[in-house]
Amino acid sequence: MEFNKNDPMFLRQIIMDHYSEPQHKGLTKKPAVYLIHQVSESCIDDIYLELMIKKDKIISASFDGVGCAISTASTDIMAQELEGKTITGSLEIIDNYLAMIFEQSYDEKKIDDLIAFINIPKQPNRIKCATIGVAGFQTLLLDLLKANDN
Repeated sequence: MEFNKNDPMFLRQIIMDHYSEPQHKGLTKKPAVYLIHQVSESCIDDIYLELMIKKDKIISASFDGVGCAISTASTDIMAQELEGKTITGSLEIIDNYLAMIFEQSYDEKKIDDLIAFINIPKQPNRIKCATIGVAGFQTLLLDLLKANDN
């Protein structure tokens, strides 16, 4: 989706849409999935993340649990972006998203709808919310990459 990153109301609407109607919420609980639990010490975020991977490709990415608007929306959009990508391609998306969040150099073309969170660095108390699900996906993918190297 192409949208104006300079329109805060439009960005807020993208976030609220993914919060109120997340497309990737709900775990399959199939035996062939990779699962991780993420909990925030500072807010209500308590989520489980799930990845189904076949032949180095993410078949499905999903999550479930309780989260604020920012954590739910960022996790939902990240799940959307990861599906259909390879493990290394997914890690590239995550790296670019985290670079944007932490105000480092990043490739805007690699993060697609995640650009909706471009203003998060202006709200430091929301950084944890915007990264809790993403960090979980990153941990799962890095563990898989390491396991594949062995």
